[in-house]
Amino acid sequence: MKRRQMLHSSTTATAALMGGALAAGCAAPSTAAPGQASALFELPVTRVPIVGEREQFPVRRIYCIGRNYRAHAIEMGSNPDREPPFFFQKPTDAIQYVAPGTTANHPYPPLTRNYHYEIELVAALKSGGVNIPKERALEHVYGYAIGLDMTRRDLQRAMGDEKKPWEIGKSFDHSAPIGPIHPVARVGHFARGAISLRVNGQVKQNADLSQMIWSVAEQIAKLSEAFELKAGDIIYSGTPENVGPVVRGDMMLGRIEGLPELSVKVV
Repeated sequence: MKRRQMLHSSTTATAALMGGALAAGCAAPSTAAPGQASALFELPVTRVPIVGEREQFPVRRIYCIGRNYRAHAIEMGSNPDREPPFFFQKPTDAIQYVAPGTTANHPYPPLTRNYHYEIELVAALKSGGVNIPKERALEHVYGYAIGLDMTRRDLQRAMGDEKKPWEIGKSFDHSAPIGPIHPVARVGHFARGAISLRVNGQVKQNADLSQMIWSVAEQIAKLSEAFELKAGDIIYSGTPENVGPVVRGDMMLGRIEGLPELSVKVV
């Protein structure tokens, strides 16, 4: 009789403990219903200001196209007449927003001794899909911005030589400086226009957007063959030739015709 009472008391106590644990939010064998569980901690959403709007543009993914200007493809050891477009990604928190009329301090990253600039036009998407026809691709663009695809070139090349992914050369903190997004309704689409970069007042890159091998529309179409594009995706559309190194103290000034300048100091 005493044994039966002890078992009953033990079972009752265990049930009470489990009920208390559930009430306190502790782990238990049962699974919480979808939508009822809270996140362990909150993560910030990367946003870029929009010209003329109170709302900001939330960034979902950052896509970058490689070797999208003929001369740059050649200087990187590629054949632009044979190579199909290829893409890589950066994490959204690589964004470093640079307000027009200001100069942002850009930290020189660790692990590199050959840190390169790449000035680029950036397209921001308001919608997406899969297998988007080139003729409909620009309907998904919300706006454009000026940006820099900063690159730890020595790490990129070393990993490439070893047949390893070279993400470490492209995807790191502050590697995607960007200006505000300008809605298409204000600036239209960018099929042509001067694109340039100066370092300490000296012109380093100087080309025209019309020289892109793959247009923004074609980039969207090609990307949508491999990924489902969605609102919040942004695309760095490639850089002209004459990429090169910067060191601490250097001033970079990027320009794209129709957009405000992007001013960055390496610190």
